[in-house]
Amino acid sequence: MLQARKKAPIVIAIDGTSASGKSTNSKLVAKALNFVHVDTGAMYRTLAWHCLRQNIDVQNVKAVSAACRRWKTSLECADGSAYLAVDGYYPASEIRTAEVSAAVSHVAAVAKVREWMKKTQRDCIKFGSLVMEGRDIGTNVFPETDFKYYQLEERSRRRAADGIEENLAARDQRDSQRAAAPLMVALGARVINNSQMTSEQTSSMILADIRERLAELEKIAGNRQKTGMA
Repeated sequence: MLQARKKAPIVIAIDGTSASGKSTNSKLVAKALNFVHVDTGAMYRTLAWHCLRQNIDVQNVKAVSAACRRWKTSLECADGSAYLAVDGYYPASEIRTAEVSAAVSHVAAVAKVREWMKKTQRDCIKFGSLVMEGRDIGTNVFPETDFKYYQLEERSRRRAADGIEENLAARDQRDSQRAAAPLMVALGARVINNSQMTSEQTSSMILADIRERLAELEKIAGNRQKTGMA
């Protein structure tokens, strides 16, 4: 099992388009490394669910910003995953409905929401080394990480199999065009098109790359210590 560097926790950023398989792969990578898994999309979905439950118009920027500022939520970690609980409750199944899927892009486009989420998601580092999946981890949340991956694959069938119907292309377009932290490939990220790969193959590729990069960083750190630069 791979161990985190002692100096600081490691953040693995796995971004990508809708239903690209990043959720499955990030969980496999987190399990293999014994890191905490963070589904940042679930955090936005939790806020979208909260807004819908409170009858807040998700296209009303001021109302959504106010809801994000006022909701009673806490950052929790259990069974190797970090998540947001609302009034002590995590709506795990509720946030996966078609209604929430339709609302989440509108909520995620609000600048004040993204500011709040960025701070909260960065706070996850208190749980230790992380594998974070999302749409702006490498570009906005942890741009400083050395471990950035971007997955590409159109997989509407994955959503259909889960009983969720949504226009994935439209959602990706909205997220790519939003002013606040748009969906895009992070500088230095390794782009992975896993159209012809299984989840196990994709996660194995990512793990191999992580181990190679970790070895390089350890070598650099060792050289600095030898020369008195550390």
